[in-house]
Amino acid sequence: MNAPADGYTLLLVGPTHAVNATLYEKLTYNFIRDIAPIASISREPLVMVVNPSVPAKTVPEFIAYAKANPGKLNMASSGIGTSVHVGGELFKMMTGINMLHVPYRGAAPAITDLIGGRVQVMLATLPSSIEYIKAGNLRALAVTTAKRTPVLPDMPTVGDVLPGYEASAVYGVGTPRNTPAEIVDKLNKEINAGLADPRMKARLADLGGTVLPGSPADFGKLIAGEREKWAKVVKFSGAKPE
Repeated sequence: MNAPADGYTLLLVGPTHAVNATLYEKLTYNFIRDIAPIASISREPLVMVVNPSVPAKTVPEFIAYAKANPGKLNMASSGIGTSVHVGGELFKMMTGINMLHVPYRGAAPAITDLIGGRVQVMLATLPSSIEYIKAGNLRALAVTTAKRTPVLPDMPTVGDVLPGYEASAVYGVGTPRNTPAEIVDKLNKEINAGLADPRMKARLADLGGTVLPGSPADFGKLIAGEREKWAKVVKFSGAKPE
């Protein structure tokens, strides 16, 4: 934030930047004010996975099972305020089900305990869970983006059951706020050129993501929308930083 505004110091903007604005009561910065958006890069889905011992093979079956067993299901996440956490809280908010949130320090220990049955459900990132899904260690119920993902083309979306539900990890690039517009525009042009490369598209597709080309203004609008959306979820959850 306090680096020279010359285009040589960039920030990889992720979902936590939108969440932290509400999660932390006293921040030394205002993300919308202090970081100039340059370009969005990608949108990556989460996937709702359960331990195979959970007798639900679809989202409606899971909701019914959770409501029949209030407070008995543990929902893992890779940490408080992550996209995995707030995606799960949004699911709870829209369904009215009661699950205990169990935050871990990263996806790996959360997935380990999910496979071991210590927790029962997680809205995991695709890269952290896809191999376990393929191996049968975890059962996938749905993806969380508005549209299906090519990595799991037959997998329905949560939104098919809960209209309006969408949770994903959006990434992009930002820079200190006073960076000249001509530098921002040049960086935006080069990033969009990279996103147009078929190899880049293919690599992001392997991770379940899709490219998000656009202008600095487009990315700024996207960031503001994500912050507003997740602010409601954070308040609902009552989450506090560790």
